[in-house]
Amino acid sequence: MDKLVRAITKDGTVKAVAVTTKDLTERARNIQKTLPVATAALGRALAAASMMGNALKEEAASLTLQIKGGGPLGTVLAVSDHLGNVRGYVQNPQIDLPLREDGKLDVGGAVGAEGTLTVIRDLGMKEPYIGSVGLLGGEIAEDLAAYFVESEQIPTACALGVLVDRDQSVKAAGGYIIQLLPGADEDVITKVEGGVLAAGPVTKLLDQNSDPEALLRTVLSDFKVDILETSPIAYKCYCSRDRVERALISMGVADLEDLLREQGGCELGCQFCDTVYRYTAEELRELIDRLKDQKSEEA
Repeated sequence: MDKLVRAITKDGTVKAVAVTTKDLTERARNIQKTLPVATAALGRALAAASMMGNALKEEAASLTLQIKGGGPLGTVLAVSDHLGNVRGYVQNPQIDLPLREDGKLDVGGAVGAEGTLTVIRDLGMKEPYIGSVGLLGGEIAEDLAAYFVESEQIPTACALGVLVDRDQSVKAAGGYIIQLLPGADEDVITKVEGGVLAAGPVTKLLDQNSDPEALLRTVLSDFKVDILETSPIAYKCYCSRDRVERALISMGVADLEDLLREQGGCELGCQFCDTVYRYTAEELRELIDRLKDQKSEEA
């Protein structure tokens, strides 16, 4: 089961969060029909969004992580609720690239580095908070660390990884975000940097042990750590027939009548999950009549 762990060092100088996201990344792969490099990019974005979304706490809050790097994958998007449950998609899931010289998936090449990483925090207020930074390399983790430093002035270490098996299924996935709190001195920075370096690639750690608490304790091995929260996370979509109906209504009478005339009904698939909503000619006609009635009442 996928899990999120949030922690703080006993000396109060470092906060950290880690996730294991193998199951939800595999769910996303099956929905989106992603090839390995797209699976890796989407999986990294989902892990990052989960950790950031879980930090919001307001019940109606959501966080959207959008990466537009100009690469062949197109837009990579992940959305989290306040608990860390996520959903997402990649614009071109069937992109395939040769492996890098070191034998790893070329996520940076697939995402591209000529673009932006944007974070949208919707706390249920009139306007969402939007922060955006230029991409460094499209590998996502270092781009996210740069976002925290530039947009929020929080020194951050971030590691994200997806290990794809020979059959293209997800073998391991997850990551961590480690952030310095006010009062952290050079000694703390040296310890964090040393721990990150000694721990090595996050996919290797997750393949050996899928417990996010073990991941945090390995990376923060020079600190005593208090676990603040452990919670399950999952791939969760909030689409519904009501939402789809509202989207259809927003098209207006003319477009709906065109749809009815040309197709005699419609099928709409959710971009985040594999649910398909079907509307018969009769149901479309009912929507059109309802819209016309509303307009005549308003007149």
